[in-house]
Amino acid sequence: MRRVIILLLTQVLLWALLAELNHGLSGWQVHVFGGALFVVYPALYLGRKEGLLVAAWAGLLCDAHSPVAFGTHGLLFAAAHLLLFRARERVPRHDPVSQILVVLFTNLALFLGLSLFRLLVAPAPGGAWGRLLPDLVASQVTLALGAVWFLGLQDRLVRLGDVWAALRGHRD
Repeated sequence: MRRVIILLLTQVLLWALLAELNHGLSGWQVHVFGGALFVVYPALYLGRKEGLLVAAWAGLLCDAHSPVAFGTHGLLFAAAHLLLFRARERVPRHDPVSQILVVLFTNLALFLGLSLFRLLVAPAPGGAWGRLLPDLVASQVTLALGAVWFLGLQDRLVRLGDVWAALRGHRD
């Protein structure tokens, strides 16, 4: 449970960082979506139930301030977690290039899924696709630059928590 709590705290940090970044970019009318960073580490390194808990909780955190039905992000993040969890044995998890590619493809799938959900309820969905392209490009570039750092941060904090527990004589 210690790992879950540590990762939940990193999810809150990521949510705050993305909120600040998007606030700064609002003058240019660009929005960065970083959904894959909420899902990839738990799916690649935690057990199925632990990772699903972290991914679903992060999705609900993102739902809290998003203009979609509550549970949309949670559902998408949980689905992405389960797909990545099943494929993780075929992914070289410790290679930074592979990590970036997994993050980029996962983010693309989540972005398109969320966009489809939003376009279903939009009054004039035809004009929205031109608006989504700059957001997708900004999101992918931002994640390509920051994914290895954030995944490394999560890994270091989980390992630090494991060392701390070992020093205190606790078992998970």
